[in-house]
Amino acid sequence: MNTTIQNRKVIIEIKDLRKSYGDNHVLNGFNMTLHEGENLVIMGKSGSGKSVMIKCLIGLEKQDSGSIMVMGEKIDELDRATLDELRTEIGFLFQGSALYDSMTVRENLEFPLRRHTKKFGKLKDTTPLVMQALENVGLSQTINLMPEELSGGMKRRIALARTLILQPKIILYDEPTTGLDPITSKEILILMKSIQEKYTTSALIITHDVDCARVISNRMILLVDGVNYAEGTFNELATSTDPKVQAFFK
Repeated sequence: MNTTIQNRKVIIEIKDLRKSYGDNHVLNGFNMTLHEGENLVIMGKSGSGKSVMIKCLIGLEKQDSGSIMVMGEKIDELDRATLDELRTEIGFLFQGSALYDSMTVRENLEFPLRRHTKKFGKLKDTTPLVMQALENVGLSQTINLMPEELSGGMKRRIALARTLILQPKIILYDEPTTGLDPITSKEILILMKSIQEKYTTSALIITHDVDCARVISNRMILLVDGVNYAEGTFNELATSTDPKVQAFFK
């Protein structure tokens, strides 16, 4: 890992995370650190525990054991109000974009502002923040359009604008390039990198896309059987002779 990033503040720290559903042991001692301004990619097969780890990370699921620290706060010890406040510092980009079909682009972006009034207060005019978020993704001209009028790539960028509007310190990306053509995927990756540089966001990226991992990652974790089986830079892992590691890059 880049030593400059390695010396930065730890934003997320997960230690010995375990989670089971009956006899199904999903996470079996998972460990992870995410540093300020780092892009960390997590790759794992379906059912390897990626989604469960994310749910535990944001407090939607309670782990069986282990600890999760986010920005110095122990997630499982927070009351609901404090947890909700912390979540405003965590942005999400869902695989399907998850825009509200009945709302215009403007209304989609205004929704988190109106829901989380504590961070910005009750805004009389949301236009400056909405326009700034849209300009960050190069789509200010779409402000009055409906989601059905947007291409798949535009929807993904609008969803990213909605994520950015609360100015989060952490962004969680769930398969950010899935379903997009190669050109649009490249545009999304360039956008993700520019956002990281502009806002010094820390990003956790769940992906199966090897190209995405190569372009965007500072560091990678390969999740196998509920543990971080291998960890390192893209080049370190891509040149590994371990068969289980090689399987991710074929």
